Amino acid sequence: MREAVSACPRIETERLVLRPFREDDLDAYTAVLQAPEVRASLHSPDDIGREDAWLGMARWLGQWELRGTGQWAVEEKATGVFVGRAGMHFPERADWPGIEIGWALHPDHWGKGYATEAGAASVEYAFAHHDVDAIYSVILAENIASQAVARRLGFTPWEERVLSHFPEMPHVIWKLDRQART
Repeated sequence: MREAVSACPRIETERLVLRPFREDDLDAYTAVLQAPEVRASLHSPDDIGREDAWLGMARWLGQWELRGTGQWAVEEKATGVFVGRAGMHFPERADWPGIEIGWALHPDHWGKGYATEAGAASVEYAFAHHDVDAIYSVILAENIASQAVARRLGFTPWEERVLSHFPEMPHVIWKLDRQART
């Protein structure tokens, strides 16, 4: 398999490698998206599968190319095991607040601090490479675990909003101001 050239950088944290998605991530990423706990937290359909995972991987890589934002494939540094995804998201939606920091990890890796570690690297990257005054995290009000990660990263609840692509229920928009970090 050929090595892809990507605008997505590779970043290492203490325990994780954040890197571009590769074709051989497909089965592991499908498993993340199909985990009942992940489907529940993202309100994904029960029939989410390989095609959805592949399109998601392509979407993240494309966003890196077009906007310098996207999600990384996240793996454990010590083992090389695929953990999930984390990073930035900045879709073309009129009601989207700005650059979002987000994550979706396989439940086998929940409770290890990986979402916070990858999220912190994402925050640092976003402020270092994008001229924005604030970044956001868009979290369903019922997703207590992700809200706890956002809080650990320094985000605070900013507003509740029903988003056009997800009119079924409101999201809490969490905000982190650049100035609040200095």
